[in-house]
Amino acid sequence: MTQTLDLATLTAWFTNFTAVVNEKRQYLTDLDAEIGDADHGSNMARGTQAALEKLTAEPPSSVAAFGKTVGMTLVSTVGGASGPLFGTLFLRFGVTAGDVTELDGAAFAAALKAGIDGVVARGKAELGDKTMVDVLLPAHEAFAAAIAAGDDFAAALAATAQAAQQASEATVPLLAKKGRASYLGERSVGHLDPGSASTAILFETLAATVK
Repeated sequence: MTQTLDLATLTAWFTNFTAVVNEKRQYLTDLDAEIGDADHGSNMARGTQAALEKLTAEPPSSVAAFGKTVGMTLVSTVGGASGPLFGTLFLRFGVTAGDVTELDGAAFAAALKAGIDGVVARGKAELGDKTMVDVLLPAHEAFAAAIAAGDDFAAALAATAQAAQQASEATVPLLAKKGRASYLGERSVGHLDPGSASTAILFETLAATVK
């Protein structure tokens, strides 16, 4: 039973996330072409690759350092709204986790919540606005509930990934109220939010890494 996440696992997670984002680059860009600037896939692929190269060149000595390296690089290389938002998620995650080399379930949940709070504060989005927040909040809720029920990391993250995927799909009928898609008004209805899709990938790759 996996009861903690260590630095090696966190780095493996980000490595896998980078690989899947690159693999799904066109898919994410196609989603963004429908309601955005048609650059989400390429932006995310570029930013995650840059962050992974930094992690590889200078392996972090703590979870705080991991979050800072990933977060700062995403902010400076992704572009658009996604860079600052994904960057803030990792930065706040790292700051809250602190100068440790592994996290138990409660510590991971707290760090993740801090990251999500940072995204909400920065993007001013709430549940139902058709953004990555629509995935982040249910994912955190699923993880925290599973850990509270006594599940180990693998089981808790499997539940989290499932919740994230369902939450992403649930953005399709929503009217976009934030970001580029909000300019479309009613025409944003019926499309999957690209930021929610890449956020679901974030949790899917974490579950797969720990499993």
